[in-house]
Amino acid sequence: MSMIETLARMEAVAAGRAQPRCTVRHRHLSERPLVLVPLTTAGEAGAPLGALVGTDRDKPALLVVPQPRDRDLRFAFLAELADAMLPYVDGFADAVEWEERKETDPETGKKVPVQVELCADAPQLLVPSTAGIDYVRLLGRSMRFRRTAEQEPEAPYPAPPHVPLLGRWLTHFGERARVPGSGLLQSMTGLLTRHWVTGQSALEDQHLGALLAWIDPPGGLSGREAAERAESARDADGQLRCPPAGPATDPAFDNRLLAPAMARYDAGLPGAEDALRDLVASQLRPTWDAVWHGVDLLRALPEGAHVADRFKRDRWSYTAHRDRVRAGEPPQPKRDDAVTAAQKLSARETAQAQLDAQEALDDPLVMAGRRLAGEAFEGTVTDVEMAMSEGRRPMPRPLVTLETADLPQLSRGSRLHRALADGKTQPAEFLAYADGEPGRLVVRLTGGMGRGKTPEPGSVPEPDDAVCWTLFEHAPRGGPELPDPEDTPWTHGGPPPAAGDAPNETPDPVTAEDFL
Repeated sequence: MSMIETLARMEAVAAGRAQPRCTVRHRHLSERPLVLVPLTTAGEAGAPLGALVGTDRDKPALLVVPQPRDRDLRFAFLAELADAMLPYVDGFADAVEWEERKETDPETGKKVPVQVELCADAPQLLVPSTAGIDYVRLLGRSMRFRRTAEQEPEAPYPAPPHVPLLGRWLTHFGERARVPGSGLLQSMTGLLTRHWVTGQSALEDQHLGALLAWIDPPGGLSGREAAERAESARDADGQLRCPPAGPATDPAFDNRLLAPAMARYDAGLPGAEDALRDLVASQLRPTWDAVWHGVDLLRALPEGAHVADRFKRDRWSYTAHRDRVRAGEPPQPKRDDAVTAAQKLSARETAQAQLDAQEALDDPLVMAGRRLAGEAFEGTVTDVEMAMSEGRRPMPRPLVTLETADLPQLSRGSRLHRALADGKTQPAEFLAYADGEPGRLVVRLTGGMGRGKTPEPGSVPEPDDAVCWTLFEHAPRGGPELPDPEDTPWTHGGPPPAAGDAPNETPDPVTAEDFL
C-alpha cells in the first residue's frame, strides 16, 4: 500500500466516508454490460442454487435450481444459463472493422501489412465480487468438456450443444480476468476498490453492500455505521437485511428458510417450487441492485486516456476466440503446456507494467503516489542550455535545469521519460545535482526532438515550464521470445509427442470441478 493510499484510508476513517483513490476511471465500462449474480449451495463446492442474469436492471432473468442434488435440474440450469448469456456474447461477433497489422510472410519471412477483422466492440461480464470471478472459471471448466448427444450418443446426461460453447466463452473470460487491466470480466468490488479507499480492511471490502455503504452512505449514517448495518443487520426472522450473495449464502438463511422450502419441494407440495423461486430471488435481488448502483457510481467518473487502448486488446482477444470457435477448434485444455504457460505469465507481467505506467500518466493522484515512492518527480524549469552530441553527425542534446521538492531515487545516468503533448515519450538522462543541491537537477534530453540539428518546436521545455519526469518506461515491452513447443527442453516437459506415440505425461485426472 502506497503512502497516498494509507493517507486516504486514514482520512476515510476520520471523515466516515470513502475517499477517492483516483480522479478518472481506469477500467472500461460497457454501455450495456451483462450482470451475473450467482448463488451456490452450502456443503457442496460449486453446486448452483440460482442466479440473476441480464443486461436490463429492471428485468433480470431468474434461474433457480429447486433441488441442487438433482443432476437433471443442475444441467437444466446450465442450459438456461447458456440460453440467457450466449445471445449477448455472440451479439458482438459480426459487427467488425478492418485493422492493418504486420504478419510474417511464410515464403519470404518478412513482415508484410495485411488487413484483418477486429470486432468493433466486445462483451463485458460483471459479477459482484472476486469470488464471482472464481465461480465463472469453475462454470467454464465444468461446462466446456461436457459431451453432447452428437459427440457421444451413449454418454450419460448429454448436454445441449450450446452448453459446452458457453463453457468455452466463460473460460476465455476467466483467463482474460487474470490479465491486469482487462475489461471482459470484472468484479464490482474490484472496480470500486480501485477507485475508492474505505476505512475497513481489504477483506471487508469484498462485501459489496459494506463497500457501497462507505462510498455512498445513506443519509444520517457514517460509512462505518452503514457498513456495520449492511454486514450484520437482521430482520425479525433473523435474516440478513443485505444478503451477501458471495456466491455462498448465509447459514441462517440455509437452515431456517432454504432447507424447509426444499423439503416441501421434495414432498411435491403445491406451490413449493414457486415459493422456492421467490426465496432465492429475495437473496439475489439486493446484490443485483447493488451491482447496478456501483455501475452508476463508476459512470460518473471520466474515463482515463488509455482505457480505450486497453479495451482494444480485449477486442482483439474476443475476435481471436470467436475465430477459434468458428473454426471448430477443441476447447481450452485443462492445463497449459510449458511454452503457453510461460507466454501467458510474460504477457500478464507486461500488461501489469503497462497498466501501472498508464494509470500514472492518466491520473495526477496516481502519479503523486509514484512521486512519493521516488519513481517520478515534478519540477519547474529554471534554465535550458543548448548542447550537441559528439560524433560524425552531431545531434541536439539540451541540458535542462529544474527545481523540484520531490526526492527521486536517482543516480548519474538514470534513464528518464517525459510524456509530450503529441502522445510520444521523450527520453532523457540524469546528469547531476546543480551546485550540489538535491532540489536542483540537471537533465540531458536524448531524443524526441526530431531528426534535424534544430529541435522541433515544443520538444524542449522552456524556463518556467512545469514538467514531470518518470523513472519508469511509459510503454514497457515484454521479455525475450520463447521457444516453439517443438523446441521445449526436457526440463519443461519436452516436445509434444508425435502422432501415434504415447503422451509425455498422463492427462489431468477428473476432479469435482469437472462436474457441478
